Amino acid sequence: MPTFRRFFLILLFFPLLAHAQQIPAPPALAAKAWLLLEWPSGQELAAQAADERIEPASLTKLMTAYLTFAALKQGTIKLDQAVPVSEEAWRTPGSRMFIKVNTQVPVEDLIKGMIVQSGNDACVALAEVIAGSEGNFAQTMNREAQRLGLKNTSFRNASGIPDPQHYTTARDLATLTSALIRDFPDEYAKYYSIKEFRYNKITQPNRNRLLKLDPTVDGVKTGHTDAAGYCLISSSKRGERRLLSVVLGAVSDAVRTRESLKLLNHGFQSYDAMRLYAKDQTVSELKVWKGASSIVKAGFQNDFVVSVPKGLSSRLKTELLSQQPLIAPVTAGQVVGTLKVSFDGKPYGDYPVVALEGVSSAGIFGRMFDTIRLWFN
Repeated sequence: MPTFRRFFLILLFFPLLAHAQQIPAPPALAAKAWLLLEWPSGQELAAQAADERIEPASLTKLMTAYLTFAALKQGTIKLDQAVPVSEEAWRTPGSRMFIKVNTQVPVEDLIKGMIVQSGNDACVALAEVIAGSEGNFAQTMNREAQRLGLKNTSFRNASGIPDPQHYTTARDLATLTSALIRDFPDEYAKYYSIKEFRYNKITQPNRNRLLKLDPTVDGVKTGHTDAAGYCLISSSKRGERRLLSVVLGAVSDAVRTRESLKLLNHGFQSYDAMRLYAKDQTVSELKVWKGASSIVKAGFQNDFVVSVPKGLSSRLKTELLSQQPLIAPVTAGQVVGTLKVSFDGKPYGDYPVVALEGVSSAGIFGRMFDTIRLWFN
């Protein structure tokens, strides 16, 4: 079983404030659950009931969009492809883009209908063209949820129509949203900030009112059912920082909008963003056994940014734990350790560190030599 070797890294020194301060207390929100994350690190800045099971309502459509973008990338569907509208799609209840049975709708219009108009009918049409049926598509949704690390999520349909076995959590929704922005940045930028969409002579506004209230907000998705309440996942990019907020179970559209903005403002106003390591910067060189090289450079594939309470950067410390023995072959991007970040001596976050290069296996004699050395290590 792998062990971990500790590497103490540089303590980051900045001027101390004259008076001791603590981590900022998050605001009290009028909602059932919420979560605020720094993107792309995933650092949690505020949370309430983030792991409690909830009904996702139309936030489900984030997974439907993720799989749609994946299908476009794989070439199994095309933006200009005409999709026949089935009676099942046409009859889907709830919010709709008003597609008509026995007509054909371009994939791109269905995407806009799903994201901007929150059309349940558009979701079913996309599910059918991608997987043959909504039932098959739901199975794919659950497989993808497992792959992305959504630990407390179960999907039964493509749109979020209530079902006892259709559930998720604020944390899983944040993970899914982070993956959507990370894996499909062009599609996210193209569709999620659209403020209105007209189809079948009907113009519908994007239900995310923050798109008009705050120019730094560029997404993401609203949701509502009687059981779920009013929900909103928001993403705001101010300067080089992006924050994600998940607010679930508010009592009205106005409240979910107000509380989401309150949560985002808390993150931007109470924390400074520190870039600890640049993309592909070597954090450490780690020992490799049975490899053509005896070391591998380890770091992050994107800029590694941590949010720190304003003025308290000096209290941050990092420590790298290397997985040992690290045995070749090692592939670029493989997780080879964990960066443990502490604040005032208390855990502040654990982040995976990856190999920045590959290390192939040594020859037979090199492998034999290191095998013997490992016996005595």
